[in-house]
Amino acid sequence: MKKIAIIGGGISGLYIANLLRQNSNYEITVYEKNNTVNIEKGYGIQLSVNSIKLLSKIGFQNINLENKFHPNKVDFYSLKNKKKICDLDISVFNISEAKYTTLQRFVLINFLKDRLPNSLINYNKKVTQIDYETENIEVKFENNESIKCDYLIISDGVFSKTKSLIAEKEIKPRYFNSVALRATIDKNDLQGIDSSNISISLGSNLHSVSYPVDNTDEFNFISILRKKLSSKEFSDYSLFEDKGFISSILSEISEQVDPDIIKNLKNIRCFPIFVSTKVHQPTNKNTFLIGDAFFSYPPTFAQGASQSIEVAHELYKNLENENNQFNFERIKRTRMIDWKSKFNYFAFHLSHPLTIWIRNILMKYLVKNKNFINNYLGTIYKN
Repeated sequence: MKKIAIIGGGISGLYIANLLRQNSNYEITVYEKNNTVNIEKGYGIQLSVNSIKLLSKIGFQNINLENKFHPNKVDFYSLKNKKKICDLDISVFNISEAKYTTLQRFVLINFLKDRLPNSLINYNKKVTQIDYETENIEVKFENNESIKCDYLIISDGVFSKTKSLIAEKEIKPRYFNSVALRATIDKNDLQGIDSSNISISLGSNLHSVSYPVDNTDEFNFISILRKKLSSKEFSDYSLFEDKGFISSILSEISEQVDPDIIKNLKNIRCFPIFVSTKVHQPTNKNTFLIGDAFFSYPPTFAQGASQSIEVAHELYKNLENENNQFNFERIKRTRMIDWKSKFNYFAFHLSHPLTIWIRNILMKYLVKNKNFINNYLGTIYKN
């Protein structure tokens, strides 16, 4: 029996744990550095068809319909004149057993966690050392405990300390010169939009997204604001919890977003956006990176959670087939999604009136062009 240690109890770590439990040849344990899995309520995620198909392999379709939503379109609006630019039909990629889904993140985390025995997740386990000198991989923790395993799966997020340990050098993500403001808002406080769709409002160096997270009246709201910070500022994470800083971000956003929306936001939090600079491949053939530890994208294609699920599923298949490395196609796909996410970011944040006018005309044409939609979205959603 192969022993597998999974470092990190996020979406990717819990999902691959669910997959591996289906094979009695694996003995798996999840090691989480915190004292619990993060199931904070309130904030939403989007899951495109490519990830819903994979989640359905472990029963995701049985989640209560009240706890998820299936938007059919993405509506684009101009923040400057408050008018709709165009809409994109994302339902064309839906199939009977898998539809584009929005929901609260904690619903997905709870689903993944509740399918696992409580004894399978060990909390308060901070990795301090990885030793490859023995026959098996030895993982040492902060409390002087250690375990040995045949396979090590690292899924401890974009700030993965374990990735730096195996690389024997510090690997830091890059600050994306942007701050995300996340919040929740009641449907009745969102005026002038179709509440059954995802709404993306484009401004100057800023865009906002709102969408329902279930079949009640609660919506997720996020604004991405271009903002340069000094290395001292973005390394001081307490800054983003400071009321003064949050107030200043709200003030900047309210210059373009309807002040009536701003005043009705709840559960407001700010986050600096960090992204990966390249794909790191562990030199040890039995060590793997998944989730944001593998690669973290800009949030402008809403593929963060979906790609965490995809990569975890691919690793599971590789282990089943005794193929211990991600292939070239996975890395190529990662780079493609990263490029498209960055292109979306560029297009969403235009500030010059002429380029905005050209963009809006192109968008109206492209969202109705089947070849473009299949090439731009289908290459991601259909995989």
